[in-house]
Amino acid sequence: MKKVNIVFLLLITAAIAVLISLLPYGESSTMSTYETVGTAFEKAGKFVHLVAQLDKSKPIEYDAIKNPNYLSFTAIDSLGGTVKVIYRNAKPDNFEHSERLVMKGKIVGNEFDCKEILMKCPSKYTDNKSKIEQSVTNNTK
Repeated sequence: MKKVNIVFLLLITAAIAVLISLLPYGESSTMSTYETVGTAFEKAGKFVHLVAQLDKSKPIEYDAIKNPNYLSFTAIDSLGGTVKVIYRNAKPDNFEHSERLVMKGKIVGNEFDCKEILMKCPSKYTDNKSKIEQSVTNNTK
């Protein structure tokens, strides 16, 4: 092989190694899957997306005057697993009305250290079924 070909192969190998090293891992990873409380505890210390609901039977700890950047609540997943969530940011609007929470963070000890909360709120555009039926019967007469 010519020296030029060897140098060219080495440059290609180095470029591939640099690209692989730049792939996102950890907290900035977009390759994360949705987890339950149980699987999040199995991956303790690793950044995960936890899907759960607000456990409305447990208290929400938030004092906007004392510490506006501290929110603590209990989350319950679809399998019944519960975990205390610590979110060090302001409480999101309509937090108590959310149907489902997607929380990004990691398990630290017995708590979920949440970095970001995405809420799925009830749609204001969903119509009442009885109103739809009444409208249909009125229009067919």
